[in-house]
Amino acid sequence: MRVRVLYFARSREVAGAPEEALDLPPGATTSSLLDDLRSRHPGLAGVLTSCVVAVNHEYVAAGEAAELREGDEVAIIPPLSGG
Repeated sequence: MRVRVLYFARSREVAGAPEEALDLPPGATTSSLLDDLRSRHPGLAGVLTSCVVAVNHEYVAAGEAAELREGDEVAIIPPLSGG
């Protein structure tokens, strides 16, 4: 199945792109996707520990693994700061 991953802020810098489409096996979850992203972009490992993940504009609780479906949009959102 194909999902679209959107990167924001620091995750965008590390991934080197604002988004990418990934083919995942059936039954993939947000947890398995994050593992895949760590393999594809080793620099994301440190960033992902503090990121929020949203699937189709719905936040996924930290530590939970939401099942992904064909066409889902997954946002990787690091904490923002500034003033």
